[in-house]
Amino acid sequence: MKIEDSISQLLYRYQCVTVPGFGAFLTEFQSAQLHESSNTFYPPKKLISFNPYLKNNDGLLANHLAHVEKIGYEVAVNIIHDQVTTWKNSIQELGPFSLKNVGQFSLNAERNLVFVPFDQLNYLKESFGLATYISPTVKRENEKAIVATQEEEEAPIPFIAERKSNYSYLKYAAIFVLSVGITGSIGYKLYDNYLTQVAQETLVVETNVQKKVNQKIQEATFFIANPLPAVTLTVANEKMNYHVVAGAFRQEANAEKIFESLTKLGYKARRIAPNKHGLFPVLYGSYASLAEAQKAMDTIQKVHNPEAWLLIEEL
Repeated sequence: MKIEDSISQLLYRYQCVTVPGFGAFLTEFQSAQLHESSNTFYPPKKLISFNPYLKNNDGLLANHLAHVEKIGYEVAVNIIHDQVTTWKNSIQELGPFSLKNVGQFSLNAERNLVFVPFDQLNYLKESFGLATYISPTVKRENEKAIVATQEEEEAPIPFIAERKSNYSYLKYAAIFVLSVGITGSIGYKLYDNYLTQVAQETLVVETNVQKKVNQKIQEATFFIANPLPAVTLTVANEKMNYHVVAGAFRQEANAEKIFESLTKLGYKARRIAPNKHGLFPVLYGSYASLAEAQKAMDTIQKVHNPEAWLLIEEL
């Protein structure tokens, strides 16, 4: 029974999908992209990477497989173990192998796993229905040619007046135009003086009103009979969604004993609510970023507990 279908389904919903004994698939958000050379638009998506050091069973994949196949949890764990053994033997004996809709695995010169993700599926649910789009090239006309055409179209047409021998009527027209101009000049000056006077009177009125308002404000006295109590602002702590797990115990007493031991050693240990399997988890500490949590886990695995593992969850 192959488990890559379950891995693919879980990548839509979770940031980390761990395959016990093999490694973990991690997802990271990538915003929309534009490749200017090819005029191609790419929608937002999840980038998939692989971490071979996260091997502990967090129960996510086994529970999903048990639910889909209608089998017991322990049976699902055994199926995953057998499949991982097959993968390891295949890559050692036959070379690279692929997981459907996930990616391809191979070994490098140092015999370490190398993962190359496939990009056929977009695991970001918010991008459902958004496809890659290639825009046609926009053709631009020569601006110089357009300007030259416009100049030709807008060139003035010369007007040649018909010569007449009798110009007597022109002097009467000139006298009429001169009289209209003088009258308009005098009327404009009177109108301008009127507007200036109105503006000055308006400014005086507004100034007096403003003085009275300021005087009322200065004379006012405010008294609050029952003042409200002082408000204390509490700044929300930064979310700590990455946790290094010391273990999950069936007996709460054992979990409490480990918690007290880690606290005495100086760790910021925590106990969290029992998980859906009825186990009592104990944490070395919680961190704000994946990089910080991985660094702490590497140190803990070297100096204290090689079986420590990473939990990514908002508690």
